[in-house]
Amino acid sequence: MSDFNAAEASRCLLCKKPKCALQGCPVHTPVPECMALYRQGRIDEAAEMLFQNNPLSAITSLVCDWKQFCFGHCVLNVKQAPIHWYKVEQEISGEYLSRVILGRRDDSLLGKRIAIVGAGPAGIAAAVWLYQKSASVVLFDANPRMGGVLRYGIPAFRLDKALVDEYERILSVVEFRGGVEVESVAPLAAEYDAVIVCAGAEKPASLHIPGDSAAIQALPFLKDPSSYSLGRKVIVIGGGNVAMDACRTAQRLGAETWVYYRKTIENMPANPLEVEEAKADGVQFSVFQAPVEVRPGGVVFCDCENVVPEGGGRVVTRIIPGTEHFVECDTLITAISETPDFMLLSGAECGADGWPVVADNGLVSGFHGNVYLAGDFRLGPKTVVEAVASAKLVVDSL
Repeated sequence: MSDFNAAEASRCLLCKKPKCALQGCPVHTPVPECMALYRQGRIDEAAEMLFQNNPLSAITSLVCDWKQFCFGHCVLNVKQAPIHWYKVEQEISGEYLSRVILGRRDDSLLGKRIAIVGAGPAGIAAAVWLYQKSASVVLFDANPRMGGVLRYGIPAFRLDKALVDEYERILSVVEFRGGVEVESVAPLAAEYDAVIVCAGAEKPASLHIPGDSAAIQALPFLKDPSSYSLGRKVIVIGGGNVAMDACRTAQRLGAETWVYYRKTIENMPANPLEVEEAKADGVQFSVFQAPVEVRPGGVVFCDCENVVPEGGGRVVTRIIPGTEHFVECDTLITAISETPDFMLLSGAECGADGWPVVADNGLVSGFHGNVYLAGDFRLGPKTVVEAVASAKLVVDSL
């Protein structure tokens, strides 16, 4: 027990209606209960409670956007002194993970055969819970190893891959079929009692400007950075967490790296801590900049500005005409969002937005009542903890 964490635990008010858990955390982590156990030195009990609630607690405590979730909802924010719960959680869960041995906890799904497509955060969490319910689980993934974005997306300087390796060990009790590209869930739906699609959103969005095919997409770059020759200067377009991972990786490979974004830094959807760490790594930022053309040797940008529409309403960012200017770079990386490849769900009923029609428990319309969505296929490219929460909804409904 570290001195800092002991002090934080002693400051916790152990709220009866904790905002950090009930409003801030997508998986409703039982913070007061775990803090009480931690204070008493019953750390293994706290760790077991955390693991059963969220099997990826050891990882989400490291990569969560705490300001958006638990930290940002602590009642002590009114005194500008929120509890650093995530640091206590890191200690509890990180030390416990290597000792986890998965066992059966009940027989509620005994005899059920369930296929999981995608061995990322949602798939891993679902596999843990389903095995504990005595289901026969087969986990499919296009990559040769488990982890999804945890192994092939988040850089090692943010997430130690030894933690991801532990989940391979823990889930050695289930059948894993790596290197298998599932092209359609229909055959699986006919063979298994249930299919849970937990694959990642890996279909990159386009800039929709001339020459954008010359850009490198962020996710393939993060999967194998050393295979790219970046040159002297790199520009990353985007403002989310993937953009921060990409720019920090490029900077650490020795390139002069810039992030260009069409709004302000404060408007970036990335975790503010990740933005500050990118700055600390030497990444430079240029805001109110929108790309309009990719040319050999660089990108044409236009200046942007925030305006209030006539009659009022939300502030919008627009391009200022006549402000085109060319910025040289050797490599352009785009990180402007990704979407799932719904070809996998051919036959599903889709809404006007092109997304499958899904019930509250993740059940997809258009199949035989046994195909469910979790993770990116349900939410789009959200956070790890939100992916885990979506998997819990599905498992609890089976």
